[in-house]
Amino acid sequence: MPSNQSPLGALPARFRRERVLIVGCGDVGVRAARMLGRRVRLLALSWTPARSPRLRELGITPLAGNLDQPATLARLAGLGTRVIHLAPPESELGSDWWRDPRTLALSRALRRRAAPASFVYASTTGVYGDCGGARIDETRAVNPRTPRAQRRVDAERVVRHYGRAAQVRASILRIPGIYAPDRAGGTPRERLLRGTPVLQARDDVYTSHIHADDLARAVLAALWRGRPLRVYNVSDDSELKMGDYFDLAADLYGLPRPRRLPRSTAEAELPLMLLSFMSESRRLENRRLKAELRVALRYPTVASGLDPR
Repeated sequence: MPSNQSPLGALPARFRRERVLIVGCGDVGVRAARMLGRRVRLLALSWTPARSPRLRELGITPLAGNLDQPATLARLAGLGTRVIHLAPPESELGSDWWRDPRTLALSRALRRRAAPASFVYASTTGVYGDCGGARIDETRAVNPRTPRAQRRVDAERVVRHYGRAAQVRASILRIPGIYAPDRAGGTPRERLLRGTPVLQARDDVYTSHIHADDLARAVLAALWRGRPLRVYNVSDDSELKMGDYFDLAADLYGLPRPRRLPRSTAEAELPLMLLSFMSESRRLENRRLKAELRVALRYPTVASGLDPR
């Protein structure tokens, strides 16, 4: 392609490196940025000025803007040659509680100038809803049962439309529970110390996990190797019910195993948010993650990722 037609070749030399824009640069975004290092120029949307010094320390250029204020996003257009969207939808419920205006605002801002080569959106496996413990892959129809999952389905719809309309290689990652010993609240230790109960075996549900480092590596793999409009389950190889997961963690940390309760009793004791996770059961296939994105999991099981040794 002639340099005057290339999105990089016609720019000054300082802009010719790939520019990766991270929207929602929290724990996973920082891990991905560290893995990229100096191979690319790193940019991140910074919602608050207080966050900017930390981003600069990591070699990331902060860009002022707020997904809840679309007018502040105009400068993002054309800046990133590749975009990682890790920001969750709003948690507050309004009249359009099933919508994700943040992803819509971002896609509209990016369409004002040359499109990035690739766009990766971090969704959730909650879009599948309850699968009755079945083993499922990415062809499973979505069936969201909670408002937050409904908003993720809407965000996925926006991402697909953006990918088709702007001819962007957009990938969607469906992510289960994220954990890591060096992540804030990233292990079950605190919950075990609080003595929060779990369901008895016959009422228990399958739950899936991914180590934060493996997730960051999957994000970068999708950024360079993801197929257009492709969905990927980003999950490890574990097949554990929730209670067994907490029993495993308790044994690793030398803590008492949590109490087991029947569902009828749990509904009276546990908060609604926790109960919502206990009402969905599914086992995830991750063949696309390994075959297409070529991600070799460093922590293929939660036992390997939680082990304190």
